Amino acid sequence: MLHKTSTIVLLCAGLLAAGPAAASGNPELGKAKSATCVACHGADGKGIAPTFPVIAGQHADYLILTLKQYRSGERNNAQMAPMAANLSDDDIADLAAYYSQLPGLKTPKP
Repeated sequence: MLHKTSTIVLLCAGLLAAGPAAASGNPELGKAKSATCVACHGADGKGIAPTFPVIAGQHADYLILTLKQYRSGERNNAQMAPMAANLSDDDIADLAAYYSQLPGLKTPKP
């Protein structure tokens, strides 16, 4: 019984550590695919102006969900809808893997 429980705990821990997006996206490919993203989100993913969201350091799962929502039209945004329209699931996973591993903004200490 203890052996079976230990195996299940280790399996679950491994799945949580890897995460679905971490296992599926390739950050190097994501960087190569990010050329159009740079126009608004900047080379560092922190946005070129305050009106553009910071995507650097965001959770990959969040980025995947958001891009798929823009692609499907579930999220309506005149700038992002055409950008996401032709992205494949692999493109989205790669972009999410790339941007999620970039350093995000730091919250200043009071």
